Order: sequence, then structure tokens, then C-alpha cells
Amino acid sequence: MKVFLKILFGAICAVMVWINVKAALQMNILASFPLFGANPWAVATLYDAYCGFLTFYVWVAYKERTAWSRGLWFVLVMGLGNVAMSAYVLKELFKLRPEEPAWKVLQNRAA
Repeated sequence: MKVFLKILFGAICAVMVWINVKAALQMNILASFPLFGANPWAVATLYDAYCGFLTFYVWVAYKERTAWSRGLWFVLVMGLGNVAMSAYVLKELFKLRPEEPAWKVLQNRAA
């Protein structure tokens, strides 16, 4: 299960980096705001994404013990979205000892 999760979250991270680079090469993000704001479904999708980012961050804040790491991960998750989220899950998976099951990622807190 841990290997599957590492592959899954590694793929998510790679795909999100790829699609963001591809989009950035086609259009400056600042130039897209007028077009984006005119589409109510685009705005709803953005709100949905950031509510999901905030939900994920609550779990990160529980797991991280220091204000510094909580603040850093807040900036990363809100700024990079799924790239940061998948990187965080990968970080947690790679911290597990070989004998620990994957579900330990959900409950273990930083030392």
C-alpha cells in the first residue's frame, strides 16, 4: 500500500507541475484574470479548490508541531495547491519505518 501511495502522490505532483508549466508557457496568469472572472463556473471551481486546500491544511496543522512549519506549509499549500499537498503526503510516507502501515501517516504527529 505504501508503494502504491508513493506512486500515486508522486504522479499527482508530477502531473500538476507539468500542467502548471504548460499553462504558464501559454498565458501569463495575470492576463487570465479578466477571462477567469467572467466565468461563474471558473470562480466556483477556484472557491472549491481553496476550500479543499484549507481542509487539507487543517490536517497539516494538526501534524506539524511548530508555528514555523505550520506557517511554511500554509503558504506552500495555498500558493502551490496540489503540488504542495502531494509533496506533503510523500514527505510523510517516506518518514514511515518499513514495518509501519500506511495508515500511520494519518495519525502520527511530528516529533
